[in-house]
Amino acid sequence: MENRDDALHTLSTYTKVLSVALGYRDMLTQLHSERVQDISLAIGKARGLSKVQLKALQVAASFHDIGKIGIPDRILLKPAQFDDAEWKVMQSHSEIGERIMAATELEGSQLAADVIRHHHEHFDGTGYPDGLAGEDIPICARIISIADSYDAMAVTRSYHRSRAHPDIMGILQQENGKKHDPELMDIFCGLIESSEFKAARN
Repeated sequence: MENRDDALHTLSTYTKVLSVALGYRDMLTQLHSERVQDISLAIGKARGLSKVQLKALQVAASFHDIGKIGIPDRILLKPAQFDDAEWKVMQSHSEIGERIMAATELEGSQLAADVIRHHHEHFDGTGYPDGLAGEDIPICARIISIADSYDAMAVTRSYHRSRAHPDIMGILQQENGKKHDPELMDIFCGLIESSEFKAARN
């Protein structure tokens, strides 16, 4: 029987088809997911996560937005802010993503699925879908939350322009302890300054 590390490697290999599917649906989301994976792994390694945790982080970060496959185009590709009803539909992508990952039924898929479900939880308990707080949120989900937030603001999308690096860091610091884990934020702040994914200064 495969050990957990081998199982997660197998999961990573066989779920690449999901990445291809997401790319055909929304290439910008696929590219965002690839950047989030790289940033997340850098944080995870600096935090000293185990080999198994890092593999789970890699898989979950790669597919944290896979649930957007289930979001209607009129919402997913809308070039403006969502109304309340549309936002509720968009929020469901984390639960859809959990179900897609778990449905592979590969060993290790449930671990990655749990992380995908919770990557929009907030450290203070105000996130979704379950309102988890603090260390009740899986550490890999807390890491992805930071990487996801940074990259979302660093890159121009149909509904917003990219922000400069100092502006992004200012927003993240305001969210520190509320949306994001302060310990992980400290690690991220030390890494991003020399990262290839650092946004332009203006």
